[in-house]
Amino acid sequence: MSRRLYSALAWLVLALLAVYFLFPIYMAIVNSFKTEGEVYSSVLGLPATFRFDNYMEAFKKANMLHSGLNTIIVTVTGIVGIVVCSSLAGYKLSRTRGRLSNWIFMLFVASMLIPFQTIMVTLTKMARNLGLQGSPFGLGVVCAGLGVSMAIFLYHGFVKGIPRELDESASMDGCGEWKGFFLIIFPLLVPITFTIIVLNLLWLWNDFLLPVLLLNDYRKYTLVLTINMFFGKYSRDWALILASLILSSIPIVVIFAFFQRWVIQGITDGAVKG
Repeated sequence: MSRRLYSALAWLVLALLAVYFLFPIYMAIVNSFKTEGEVYSSVLGLPATFRFDNYMEAFKKANMLHSGLNTIIVTVTGIVGIVVCSSLAGYKLSRTRGRLSNWIFMLFVASMLIPFQTIMVTLTKMARNLGLQGSPFGLGVVCAGLGVSMAIFLYHGFVKGIPRELDESASMDGCGEWKGFFLIIFPLLVPITFTIIVLNLLWLWNDFLLPVLLLNDYRKYTLVLTINMFFGKYSRDWALILASLILSSIPIVVIFAFFQRWVIQGITDGAVKG
């Protein structure tokens, strides 16, 4: 097979895969501009008139300013907790030689293999006992605890690529371990930090199961839970549902598009060096 034919087949396969993955997004966008009747009569066709009112109605009914603020609280709390705790733990475990350090690191890695469904009942009871249930901040704290394992794994591998001589130089200049980490080491962790932020942002912004377990007041609902309230027992307005989903996804899509180049680089560097 010639190189030109192989390249053409590769492009054809990639184009088909792109169409396959983009088709649901196209369907969501197109149907979000339709009336409810048009959605049920012709789900594949274009709308007779593009109804931008669907987006305004969805914004009001979903109370997106309030639920969006709750989502931001959960996301920011979780990401700050994950980055601070996992960067410190990953750095210390990577720099400390010994069997105990290796065992602690392996425990974090092993915890990534445990399905969430096996611990969600115990986790819910623990969150209730600690007073973390029922508030976006408490949900963010729980999310931080669940997200540190993967972040420690990535930080641990990335720190191995940073020369130990920097630690020694900082110590000779009078920097303590904490000051040396935050002033010298942490700025060098920017690529993997952006990767961890983006990956956890996608998870925290779109998570459904954990918020539905810990948030029992609709006034504290995140965007995903608020949109889920559109699914009634006897009626489902798909035009409003799709419009609200698209509105809620715009911030995360913009952030991911801006930082996507850090994701692959950070995961590759952290995993390979680990």
